[in-house]
Amino acid sequence: MSRPRLLFAAALALAAAAFFAFGGHRYLTFENVKQQQAAIEAYYQSHPWQTVLGYFAFYVVVTAVSLPGAAVMTLVGGAVFGLLWGTVIVSFASSIGATLAFLSARFLLRDWVQQRFGPALRAINSGIEKDGGFYLFTLRLIPAIPFFAINLAMGLTPVRARTFYWVSQLGMLAGTVVYVNAGTQLAAIDSPAGILSPGLVGAFVLLGFFPLIAKRIVVSVAARKVYARWR
Repeated sequence: MSRPRLLFAAALALAAAAFFAFGGHRYLTFENVKQQQAAIEAYYQSHPWQTVLGYFAFYVVVTAVSLPGAAVMTLVGGAVFGLLWGTVIVSFASSIGATLAFLSARFLLRDWVQQRFGPALRAINSGIEKDGGFYLFTLRLIPAIPFFAINLAMGLTPVRARTFYWVSQLGMLAGTVVYVNAGTQLAAIDSPAGILSPGLVGAFVLLGFFPLIAKRIVVSVAARKVYARWR
């Protein structure tokens, strides 16, 4: 690994170590957020812009370094900023952070992975290049697939950063609205597990596969029109 990559990897490791050393993992828990909700809201009322900017920056860092706590941060966004502004702030912060994680994985690992597993990945890369946006959109709508895992895995593919950003923002929007809305009712929620019911998860999965199915239908219809000329 080259010196710039070693330095970058060391910086990421240092950021993660600092997060755990200063107890970030203890603060970003559902129970702690519920206890501190009144204090956070009071600070927002007296320091609105500082709260928004600080929250936004911290959310970006948490997602960029793939630290635990993004779901809890989203609930906080709903509790403090409300449904509309909470959704806007979380949507941009999570998408920017996800793209930074995506670029980090690409910068650090993609060349090594491609060299080591190139033949095995050739077919996957071909499919990603062709339907990358659709696959990414589907993955973003399946709650069972970890947010950070998608960011890192897609960084090892040929998907463009610009495509990754806007498809991620679009694909995560439904889940963002659900969690931000839950945050507006934080006091009435007993645990994060109660936010996504089995029916809602199933709806997300079906919604995620819809673009892939629609594209197959369009391609099939187009192919039939082409072949019809030669019949």
